[in-house]
Amino acid sequence: MNPIVAVVIALAALCIGLLVGYTYRKNQTERKIDRTEEYAKRLYDDAVRKAEDYKKEKVLEAKEEILKAKAENDRERAENEKEIRERRNELQKNERRLIQREETLDRKANNLETREEGLNEKMAALTRQEEELTDLKQKQLTELERIASLTRDEAKQLVIDRVQKEAFHDAAATVREIETQAREEGEKKARNIIALAIQKCAADHVAESTVSVISLPNDDMKGRIIGREGRNIRALETATGVDLIIDDTPEAVIVSAFDPVRREVARLAVEKLIMDGRIHPARIEEMVEKARKEVDNQIREAGENAVFETNQHGIHHELVKLLGRLRFRTSYGQNVLKHSIEVSHLAGLMAAELGADVQLAKRAGLLHDIGKAVDHESEGTHVTLGAELARKYHENNDVVHCIMAHHNDVEPQTVEAVLVQAADAISAARPGARRESLENYIKRLEKLEEIANSFDGVEKSYAIQSGREVRIMVKPEDVTDEGIKVMAREIAKRIEEQMEYPGQIRVNVIRETRSTEYAK
Repeated sequence: MNPIVAVVIALAALCIGLLVGYTYRKNQTERKIDRTEEYAKRLYDDAVRKAEDYKKEKVLEAKEEILKAKAENDRERAENEKEIRERRNELQKNERRLIQREETLDRKANNLETREEGLNEKMAALTRQEEELTDLKQKQLTELERIASLTRDEAKQLVIDRVQKEAFHDAAATVREIETQAREEGEKKARNIIALAIQKCAADHVAESTVSVISLPNDDMKGRIIGREGRNIRALETATGVDLIIDDTPEAVIVSAFDPVRREVARLAVEKLIMDGRIHPARIEEMVEKARKEVDNQIREAGENAVFETNQHGIHHELVKLLGRLRFRTSYGQNVLKHSIEVSHLAGLMAAELGADVQLAKRAGLLHDIGKAVDHESEGTHVTLGAELARKYHENNDVVHCIMAHHNDVEPQTVEAVLVQAADAISAARPGARRESLENYIKRLEKLEEIANSFDGVEKSYAIQSGREVRIMVKPEDVTDEGIKVMAREIAKRIEEQMEYPGQIRVNVIRETRSTEYAK
């Protein structure tokens, strides 16, 4: 065969093969496209059908909601109509009651008129009888004067003289009796008045110094503050370290804590939670942290204001912060920060009059009680702690000496130390400046409970009535009825030996036995 013919045949076969392959592939592609279009159409039809079903479902739900709303509206309308009927019936009853009362009053008025006429007749009869008696009395007096040979005035004077003598004797005895009774009653009332005054003063002072009251918008907020199973109030007390007292006081919550800074943090946190409305443990922690930062800012600002007011610049920032903490501290009811500022001004004024170092006196006066900012956290007196803080933050040795000497812990060696001591006494001695020490009061209560708890068999004890009574619960299985009398006497004796206190303290030992069974 001719090679050219063979090549042509091969090319023709190749072309035919390509044409057949192309035609096959085209047919396959067209069939695939047809299948895809058919699948897409099915998907579209399914989507349309589902949309229609969803639409019908929502229409049915809407109709059901409309029917429910209509039924609710009908129910409310029926309740309103029932309430209106009840009120109308009540008004009708009241109206009938008023009509009956008016009729009763009319009858009473008629009876009163009848009685008034009868009384007028009786008054006329009495007037006639009185005139007859007057005439008879006059006749008797005339006859008595004739028989006694005395005039009426002479007889009256004779009786008066005799009565005066007897009255003077009786009056003297009565006066002595009244004086004795008045003296006894006066002493008794004086003791009661003094005791009541002491009780009221102590109670008011403690309440004012250890609690803060937070107003609530409504009583429902108490339940939200407590939370489910008490989780909110536990979270608050754990985060702030205070006691939240939620009692029957309307629209109020009491924050109780001996640390005024913690109490202020808790108060601010609760107020923020009430304003925010979202009260749950996570939100509580967030608000407590914000309140703590806010109180820290208040402390810093209070310290800076005190430094600015006394014109004492260059004080270490930690001392400034401690000064600010004194804003939340009281001594015998007197605010320690205000007292420190006052001492600074007084010491500076006296130093200026005497020609001493004014700035040193004012600086020492401002810092003299700085130890009170940490004395509840560290061991030692506020004088020793204040001197250590002043040394730690590089205060002048003269300032340290003034702090050490302001309560005569060391002998004053400089004029400024004497002036700070005098200014401290002046500020504290103003009438009404100070009251009983809260710190001593708290320590006295703690000591009472400590003495009671030291006895075997004591389960728990409480110092109540502002420290005038200690109530002790004993374990009934460890202490007998006779034993509680001995225990009460021993506790009272130990209190007398170890404590100093005004008045007397009542020791009340309680032994209680309980038995519980369940009827099934």
